[in-house]
Amino acid sequence: MTAAQADLLIDRPAVADGATFWRIAKESGTLDLNSAYSYLLWCRDFAGTSAVARAADGEAVGFVTGYLRPDRPGTLLVWQVAVDSTHRGRGLAARMLDGLTARVAAEHRLTTVETTITPGNTASERLFTSYAARHGARVEREVLFGTDQFPDGPHDPEVLYRIGPLTRLPQPTD
Repeated sequence: MTAAQADLLIDRPAVADGATFWRIAKESGTLDLNSAYSYLLWCRDFAGTSAVARAADGEAVGFVTGYLRPDRPGTLLVWQVAVDSTHRGRGLAARMLDGLTARVAAEHRLTTVETTITPGNTASERLFTSYAARHGARVEREVLFGTDQFPDGPHDPEVLYRIGPLTRLPQPTD
C-alpha cells in the first residue's frame, strides 16, 4: 500500500457526503446518474451498508453504495462503486469493497455479494471477479434486466453477478 493509499480512511458515509457522491457518479461517465436527492437519502438510510473513502482532509474521494436484500438478508447488493478521477488506478475500489464487506459481515451474517454490470464495463467486471477470487467464492452470471425492460429508452442489459458463498471474508481494518 502506498503512502497515499494509507492516508485514505474507509468509513460509513454521512448525509453531508451525498452531494459529493452525486458529483463523483456524474463525473464517472459510466454510472447511471441518480438524482442528488437519492444520494442524500442513500447516505442517510443505507450508511450501514455503504462505504466512503476519505482523503486526509476528510473529503470523500470514492464510494460504494449497497443494501441487504430484504428477502435474502445474507446478501449484500452493491448498487454503485465510484472513485474520483484523481484517485483512480490505485486499487481504491477493491479496498472499499473489501472494507465494506468486512464491516457488513461483522454486523450481519453475510454469505453473498451481488451486483449488476452492463456488458463491456471491464473495470467493474475485473473488480468483482477479483473480489470473488480473493474471498474464495464463485461467480454466477445471469441477465437480471433485459434491454426491453427499461422504459426510458435504450439501455444495455444489466447482468447480475452473484458472488458466493463467501469463504474468506475480509477482516475490518479501518
